[in-house]
Amino acid sequence: MPEDLVFMMGKYEARIPGDRLYTENHLWLQPADTAFRVGLTAWSVRLLQDVYFLDWDIDADASVRHKQEIGQIESSKAVSALYAPADGRLLSFNEQLLDDPSAINTDGYGDGWLYLFETDANLLSPAEYVAHLEANWEKTQRLIKGQLN
Repeated sequence: MPEDLVFMMGKYEARIPGDRLYTENHLWLQPADTAFRVGLTAWSVRLLQDVYFLDWDIDADASVRHKQEIGQIESSKAVSALYAPADGRLLSFNEQLLDDPSAINTDGYGDGWLYLFETDANLLSPAEYVAHLEANWEKTQRLIKGQLN
């Protein structure tokens, strides 16, 4: 199994598992049979903080386009739109999260996965995702500070 990477968000570690692929909008995609299990990266969960509501705008087994809005997630910080990671087909949702999305906070790389997705898109390797985080960290810090002031 490839080694996990770590991106430091100030004094907080964002673990980047080496056994999956990533998108620039901070989703991970882990191979699961002929599809991918999709979830939020530690980076996105850290910025959202405590997630307590999740809702989908589309039905399972729907074709989606890259960056199409597919749902919303509500946290202690904000209500945020969720977007498709790439062109593909959203096969099914993690139904357990609709009743209790706390697994996104406590087990984001395990039971906190969001949905199963089929795509043939080119995705980021763990190293490419960390490079993306590093390239955008200064802008992210300004955003965080702007939210706090």
